[in-house]
Amino acid sequence: MRVAVTGAAGRLGRALVDALGAAPFTGLSGPLAWTRAVFDLDHPASIADLLERDRPEVVVHAAAWTDVDGCAREPELAMRRNAEATRLLAEACAARGLDLVVVSTNEVFDGRRTDGFGYRPGDEPHPLNPYGLSKLAGEEAARRAYQALAGPAQVAIVRTAWLFGPGAPDFPSKILAAAERALASGEPLRVVADEWGNPTYVVDLAEAIVELLGSGEFAGTHHVVNALAATRADWARDVVARAGLGVEVVGVPGASWPRASSPPHWGVLEATPLPSGEPLRPWRDAMADYAPLLLRARAASR
Repeated sequence: MRVAVTGAAGRLGRALVDALGAAPFTGLSGPLAWTRAVFDLDHPASIADLLERDRPEVVVHAAAWTDVDGCAREPELAMRRNAEATRLLAEACAARGLDLVVVSTNEVFDGRRTDGFGYRPGDEPHPLNPYGLSKLAGEEAARRAYQALAGPAQVAIVRTAWLFGPGAPDFPSKILAAAERALASGEPLRVVADEWGNPTYVVDLAEAIVELLGSGEFAGTHHVVNALAATRADWARDVVARAGLGVEVVGVPGASWPRASSPPHWGVLEATPLPSGEPLRPWRDAMADYAPLLLRARAASR
């Protein structure tokens, strides 16, 4: 199977390229790594020529503008990058009978539910912010592109949340830096305690997407997250403890820091079953694997 990955230089993209490279169905040549230099969300019309040149059978669309506050400040740009580029990609793939996987977000939901359950794929999306709106529009455009197809080509939406892993500074790496500053100043570390989500390790997410592709039948909407929910403050306490930093983490309301965007307070997804029937591991177990990489990277940055 010839698989192309958009956003291949990003956090998830790199994990996907690694996971696909180890998958038996991608062959000796491995996946096609489409970085921004190859497929640019600001110039998506080039996708038709790219598909003709590289001839993939499946495209995993991991590229996105994920700067939530940036999207709030420039909502039209968010729509162009996350919705219009996805539409053009989906239409080009559908016209050629190619399978497509679009990576999306928990922020398509408003986070206002109070029953303690995670959002399911069939729950009605209602984004609170321009990032969520643009990602939902991309989902809908991808589905429309495949609705009229009579052939076997399939489209999947994979929603996830709170990604962490190697690459540009993620939440754990930012928490480490903030905790060191707090410790030096003798102050507690204040972290948002009224936002809930599923911290999800990109390595686990990438392996799950590979499992979906390997099953051969993956059409539909999937929620793929590490097990168990947490607040940002819960997650920060885990990071601080693994780093052995003796700083107190104090939970505060999200309103303590005015932002351009409005994140959902309850951004928890209910994971859908993978083909193996095995759910992703709890996020703390994933953090245990990631922590040595995180701590080495932090030491090297000093």
